[in-house]
Amino acid sequence: MTTPLALHGGPPVRSRMLPYGGQLIEADDIQAVTRALEDDWITTGPRVAEFERAVAARVGARHAVAVNSGTAALHAAAFAAGIGEGDEVIVPALTFAASANAVLYLGGRPVFCDVRADTLNLDPALAAHAIGPRTRAIVTVDFAGQPSDLGLLRALADRRGLVLIDDAAHALGAAYRGAPLGTQAQLTTFSFHPVKAITTGEGGMVVTDDAERAARARRFRNHGISTEAAARHDAGAWYYEMVDLGFNYRLPDVQCALGISQLAKLDRFLARRTAIAEHYRRALSAVPGVLVPAVADGVRHAWHIFPILLDPDRVRAGRAEVFAALRAEGIGVTVHYVPVYRHPYYQRLGYPKALCPVAESAHERLLTLPLSARMLDADADDVVAAVDKVFRHFAC
Repeated sequence: MTTPLALHGGPPVRSRMLPYGGQLIEADDIQAVTRALEDDWITTGPRVAEFERAVAARVGARHAVAVNSGTAALHAAAFAAGIGEGDEVIVPALTFAASANAVLYLGGRPVFCDVRADTLNLDPALAAHAIGPRTRAIVTVDFAGQPSDLGLLRALADRRGLVLIDDAAHALGAAYRGAPLGTQAQLTTFSFHPVKAITTGEGGMVVTDDAERAARARRFRNHGISTEAAARHDAGAWYYEMVDLGFNYRLPDVQCALGISQLAKLDRFLARRTAIAEHYRRALSAVPGVLVPAVADGVRHAWHIFPILLDPDRVRAGRAEVFAALRAEGIGVTVHYVPVYRHPYYQRLGYPKALCPVAESAHERLLTLPLSARMLDADADDVVAAVDKVFRHFAC
């Protein structure tokens, strides 16, 4: 006789909820922040440039521009790409709203494109069909930490005179065809939110090999001003000029101190995430009704999240019921994502509701399982046990 689900009054797998993600902050991270707080500069000082150099070196890019969120990084990248009023930008439907919002901020129009059924990344063939006379750029998203088809997308962008922006918020430390992610697109953005591979609390980065685009992004994060406070301080000068309409997207020294410390641990954090993900892939592939994520050839996955898909032919329950059952077992599942055009704001802009069928189908069946570098083996075993318990209960 099987154990009743916690949803139906049975004992849960875990008594305490396991969140889907979270930061791993260690003693040396705290010490790095403390040292920064004791210095003269706690906002836009020397640690900002140090963090930028470290990230640029890690991903093999010539330039890196630190900003205060992944969204700010997307906004700055879109500005650096020259996106403006009336420009169209191709964006994958299955992503966080910020990927498309950055286009709206500049007066552009997102053109939503469907994703591949296997990786849930932007489909290059469909992106090619979506290009029109007003298209200025393509934004691709490395969903869950798996690099997009960047070779095909960059070739498409170059052939059509477009800018490719890689939203790699999920994918710091990933690799494409043996090279670190960060230079395959003209502009690449990263996020340092607490659930990401490393954290600065909130924070982001734009990386590029293009010096002029880097300069545009750097001005954009600082109100459009052509010089920064630290440079004026070092030069003993006060005069500055605002040459663009920018924002206050600066990332403080204190947060960069945390980022520098965290970046040194990236390989360890990625190895831990990969070990948990591979454990899930092995254990859950035999569970009826669970479809584990595919990994494309020629990439190194960063495993920001571990999304599974419900197989509707083998599960006699919808995603909502399975979600509730797993939460009752103490497993903090969530969903990545609602197709952007389905959000009420985008509906008011006139986007059709059923625009991208692959994204629609995936959205109805997606669940994200807990995955973070701070998880213990016992935590991962609890996830497997709960998924096995719930899906076998609902198996057809």
